[in-house]
Amino acid sequence: MHKLLFVCLLLTGSRLIAQVTDTTVTVEKDPRIDLLVRKQIEINEVTTRESRRFVPGFRIQVMNSPDRAKVFAAKARVFEQFPDWKPYLLYQSPNYKLRVGNFKTQEEAQDAMKQLSKIFPTGLYVIPDVIELKLSDLPKADTLN
Repeated sequence: MHKLLFVCLLLTGSRLIAQVTDTTVTVEKDPRIDLLVRKQIEINEVTTRESRRFVPGFRIQVMNSPDRAKVFAAKARVFEQFPDWKPYLLYQSPNYKLRVGNFKTQEEAQDAMKQLSKIFPTGLYVIPDVIELKLSDLPKADTLN
């Protein structure tokens, strides 16, 4: 019994020493992994596009009034004069608020406010808000070459 145990220990010990002498590792990468990574990037681009559409920015508050008809008339005037600037109507009891535009910087909003002041000489304010970006303005995801 002792002899059998001794032989087993000798064989096991020599096996351990043989494994320690080779320290290099070779990794074989399947070329299909790159295709899977590119496909995942495309999927992430599509699924995160909507969440990247809303970013912090600025809008111009044109009017703040409890008179709904007056605010809707102002919205129509803004839409006629500046069709590229999207008007937003908010209701915070008891007032209706009319905000205009999706400006990335405060300077852009200030320039637009000068144009709006020709129609609405008073009551214009630049307001920080969450703005909508056009789909063409959205940043593209990095792709692997």
